[in-house]
Amino acid sequence: MIPDNKLELYARSGYAARGAVYLLTATMALLSSFGGGRPDSKSAMQILLNQPFGQIWLGLIGVGLVGFIVWRLIQAIFNTDHHDSDWKGYGARAVLLVSVATYIGLAAFAIGQAFHLGFGGGSSDGGSSWTAWLMSQPFGRYLVGLLALGILGGGIANIFRGATRAYAKHFEQNWQKHTTLDFICMFGLIARGVILLIVGGFFLYAAFAVDPQQAGSTADAMIWVRKLPFGAMLYMIVALGLFAFGAYGLIEARYRIVRPPTVQQARRAVSV
Repeated sequence: MIPDNKLELYARSGYAARGAVYLLTATMALLSSFGGGRPDSKSAMQILLNQPFGQIWLGLIGVGLVGFIVWRLIQAIFNTDHHDSDWKGYGARAVLLVSVATYIGLAAFAIGQAFHLGFGGGSSDGGSSWTAWLMSQPFGRYLVGLLALGILGGGIANIFRGATRAYAKHFEQNWQKHTTLDFICMFGLIARGVILLIVGGFFLYAAFAVDPQQAGSTADAMIWVRKLPFGAMLYMIVALGLFAFGAYGLIEARYRIVRPPTVQQARRAVSV
């Protein structure tokens, strides 16, 4: 399917790029289940960079993530998914903005590494450094607490969307016949929701303890799962779930309905 306009191309390339990041991270997590290690997104992209044509692939992922960031902002500001004007709808749009902050760091890392631009460095996707910066601001612990609530809200939303198949309403009408892909979407969304709940818990504790080092990432959440009773089995299930979420991103790139903002939506956004 060829996108009808540039905005749709940005959106679909963004969904594909996000899917690729999660596929890489989940693959690294599955491999680390045998040999240990830290399965974070930046490490996975660094491994990709060292493969044949890795610089090209990483550059494409970085550019795609920029498209995803742009599309997320448009979704949140112009309400292209037609969320209701209530606390639930505003909460869903706020979660979109929280995700923007996450992918800005990943996009900067991918582009900086691919094109040797000297920015976006760092060894982890955890964000303890920018959490420390946020906490150093006036009312910083409360800002981190609000961020934690946003992450927790995103986790709950992902689990709800997966369990109820709410995502299907944003897909093309012929989606109903893809039962295998449907299961992948359900499994991936629920698994990612669980990880976001754990990450949100880390950030909430960091705000409570006024200690940015307590903030965690997807990698920290995976390590925490591995330390639970039956952790090896749970870790494998969650890693497979993150792989399914990566596949979900590719599925979205193909089947999701992308609605550019209308003139009325643009006017309402400007008038707010």
